Amino acid sequence: MKHISLLLLLLCGQAFAAEPASRPNVLFIAIDDLRDWVGALGTRADVKTPNLDRLAARGVLFTRAYCAAPACNPSRASLISGVRPSSSGVYDNNQPSAIPLKDKTKLTSLFMQGGYVVHGAGKIAGREWHDYFRTPKFPKPKELPAKKTAFYPVGAVEEGDEAMGDTAVANYGIAFLGKPQPKPFFLGIGFVKPHMPLYAPRKYFDLYPLDQVQRPKTLETDLDDVPPAGLAMAKEDQHQRVLKTGEWERMIQAYLACVTYMDGQVGRLIDALDASPHAKNTLIILWSDHGWNLGEKHHWQKFALWEETTRVPMIAVVPGLTQPGQRCERTVSLMDIYPTLVELCGLPKPAHTLDGQSLVPLLRDPKAARKEPAITTHGRNNHAVRTERWRYIHYADGGEELYDHDADPLEWKNLADDPQFAAAKAELAAWLPTVNAPDAPRVKGGGENDDAPAKFRKKK
Repeated sequence: MKHISLLLLLLCGQAFAAEPASRPNVLFIAIDDLRDWVGALGTRADVKTPNLDRLAARGVLFTRAYCAAPACNPSRASLISGVRPSSSGVYDNNQPSAIPLKDKTKLTSLFMQGGYVVHGAGKIAGREWHDYFRTPKFPKPKELPAKKTAFYPVGAVEEGDEAMGDTAVANYGIAFLGKPQPKPFFLGIGFVKPHMPLYAPRKYFDLYPLDQVQRPKTLETDLDDVPPAGLAMAKEDQHQRVLKTGEWERMIQAYLACVTYMDGQVGRLIDALDASPHAKNTLIILWSDHGWNLGEKHHWQKFALWEETTRVPMIAVVPGLTQPGQRCERTVSLMDIYPTLVELCGLPKPAHTLDGQSLVPLLRDPKAARKEPAITTHGRNNHAVRTERWRYIHYADGGEELYDHDADPLEWKNLADDPQFAAAKAELAAWLPTVNAPDAPRVKGGGENDDAPAKFRKKK
């Protein structure tokens, strides 16, 4: 009888241990085309991002976070699948990810398999949702075309925040957070701004008077030591058109206006979470899909492998794990988000291999050691390797760039051909992907909307 009682106690104990602990909810915030111009990062003194700054103050701000690809579609496809562009062949915006990644479990699908309620709104990667709300259209300036810049329109709209598409997306998230949820949830909210066209309510333009807008520091001869493949990505003809039209400050003003508008929507969303019954058990991951050059290296968009185009804001707030006001200086990647959420939320591991590394050790201790660099890919066999000190770029045609960020944070001097740095270059080159998958099929009109469920995607 005594043995039977002990056996029952043992079995009961095993059953209790097998019960899943209370799993955290996830607020997953994606921002489109937001570069490192965030107040908390200290890269631009006049940028107004009070809500991103206060969110960063609540947890861990990653100061060296980088995208997997400097374009919307491949960056988001990589994050949501955990598979780098070099593994999938999805290198550009006109390569839909559905077919090349069909055998990979996407992050939203994994949450659904793990028993989560999965809702999404806006420009947010993921093909499976229990409910999804598409971004409504944004208003345009009354006079179109808007004040023309060198190659895309900017302008202030007369409508207020309530007319903007991202406001409606935030409203969806706010409404969701205000309701009791019977199961743990994954809520993905994707903001479009500051993606072009750079339209925002006039009050945000007024925050940045045109005569006070400062250009970033640039070097007239910056591209003289850049190899041909890098020059092709830079498209210096666009820079010359900006100089000819005199629109440099206006383009920066419009970008900053869109950033501050978006920041307000993030603030509304965070305030709603704080006022909700989910506040104490919801982790927050905020990220941008890639950076954006605004004249640095004579470049005016994404689609390149330099610092401004590849560096992104990334913030993590995890109740019971992260501490307020932490900054992590380690080099990390958006590829690390998938395995991090698997670990934090107790999700079943996907059958396919993940290319990223969990950030949980760094969330516990932001100064913990980490050897893996960040890898960014733009086009087949074009890669950048970023460590805390170095950026090494290797192009498909053999061209190279090497920058020492300790001495040259603006990447003005290419050291790739300097023999005294050969050992450093070889060490960095060892991290280059060994697999460079063939290009995935291309679709005329682009594949950027491929991350939305089929019934919500725009017709081509």
